[in-house]
Amino acid sequence: MWKRLLALLLLVPLVDGFLLIYVAGQIGWEVTVALVVLTALVGTLLVRAEGRHTIRELQAEIAQGEIPTDRIIDGGFLLVAGAFLLTPGLVTDALGFLLTLPPTRYVFRVAAKKWVIVPYIDKQTGGFASGNVYTFGFPNPGDAGGSGSGAGGFGPGNGGSGNAGDADDGTYRMDDDAYDVDFDDGDEKKGNP
Repeated sequence: MWKRLLALLLLVPLVDGFLLIYVAGQIGWEVTVALVVLTALVGTLLVRAEGRHTIRELQAEIAQGEIPTDRIIDGGFLLVAGAFLLTPGLVTDALGFLLTLPPTRYVFRVAAKKWVIVPYIDKQTGGFASGNVYTFGFPNPGDAGGSGSGAGGFGPGNGGSGNAGDADDGTYRMDDDAYDVDFDDGDEKKGNP
């Protein structure tokens, strides 16, 4: 993962530089420099306005007793957007504006939750934070070891009922006798009926 991130950090400035050279060749260096400076100024003002709005929403959610996870993620995206907009280049400016505008920031927030935040929290908490906890058995038939049989479980896909033994899908299904529980705690010895 770190190699991919390093490659991306090296690739973006390279693409940005080539694009600046191409645009400067088409419209002239003076106009290109003015465009980069203008996008940095407008972007900085836009990030500042969106940051104030996000802080107000965050304070309102806290005052109502809600957890402001979306506002915290938005604040992080606005920090990244500010860095992108202050970096000279057209690609980084475009990414900065995408992270600044609320409709596109929503798309980035949903993607970050789905592919970054929830998997990371699940990894750290063993699934307790998102509710992906397997109380019995293994979530995947191959995790039980051996031939993938006999995990017995109530994870996703396991109904926990049916005939005893291995099913065709590699899960162990318990029969009706598996639910019989004997609650003999010694009350008969004490003289209780």
